[in-house]
Amino acid sequence: MNSEQYLKPDVIQTIKRLDLRAKFIVKGFLQGLHASPFQGFSVEFSEHRRYAPGDDPDDIDWLAYAKTDKYYIKKFEAQTNITGWLIVDTSKSMGYSSGNALTKFDYCISLAAALGYLMISQQDPVGLITFDEKLKQCLKPHSRRGQLAQILSLLTRLTPTGETDLAQSLIQTAAMLRHKSLLIVFTDLLTDKEELIQALYRLRHAGHDIILFHVMDQSEVNFPFNGDVEMTDPETGEVIRLNADGIRQQYLKQLDEFREFYMQQCSQARIDYVALSTDMPFDKALTKYLLSRKGR
Repeated sequence: MNSEQYLKPDVIQTIKRLDLRAKFIVKGFLQGLHASPFQGFSVEFSEHRRYAPGDDPDDIDWLAYAKTDKYYIKKFEAQTNITGWLIVDTSKSMGYSSGNALTKFDYCISLAAALGYLMISQQDPVGLITFDEKLKQCLKPHSRRGQLAQILSLLTRLTPTGETDLAQSLIQTAAMLRHKSLLIVFTDLLTDKEELIQALYRLRHAGHDIILFHVMDQSEVNFPFNGDVEMTDPETGEVIRLNADGIRQQYLKQLDEFREFYMQQCSQARIDYVALSTDMPFDKALTKYLLSRKGR
């Protein structure tokens, strides 16, 4: 199978091991990158040169190797490495899936695993935070190779449960951060939006960079339901009976307004807002991440 096929969620869900998912997603992405005009994946390096006998193998740029099949040595500018945090919403609503699609949760942990793989390959320290109503687990950032195995092990053991309080979780995160960091948040944004925006602004005021991955199920984006349906809130258990045909246009209009709200608020704060659905190829999100690195 062409490695680019692994950028498709319906293909990646057939791979049960998260470490293989991460590798296939990154391999497919880099293959597509090689065929595209986009050249931003290694912009944090001031210089590359071909590997020569006597060079330290630890200085090899493995991302450049994956893209070109040639060994290059990376020369870092001062203070180019940034500490990254993968911040994953594990609330019960993240476990939703329509049909045979990946759940929002599985989509997010696959994307988080791939980004962790990329960052550690670039020797950037990366850590992991999980939350629902409050912070649950915290794995401190490191750039050593064993860090990826720890991240993947923790992600593999997670189960989406509980309700969501993203704003409070980010406030707790802000209190524990000692250095300016890149915060990569994976969530369905089913939380109080005004409180969340205030928490995001507080983090930006403290100097942190933020990428907000807003992940929705494809049915939440397209609303393909017909006739009388029952919908259950996964976090509260509340059941709502409604006529799907009668509310479709109103629902889609409110969804557009919801996304536009976050897009505008995040743009004002220089936060990267990335709207994704569980049927979108993973390269859209990876490209957004690498473009955001280009401006750091």
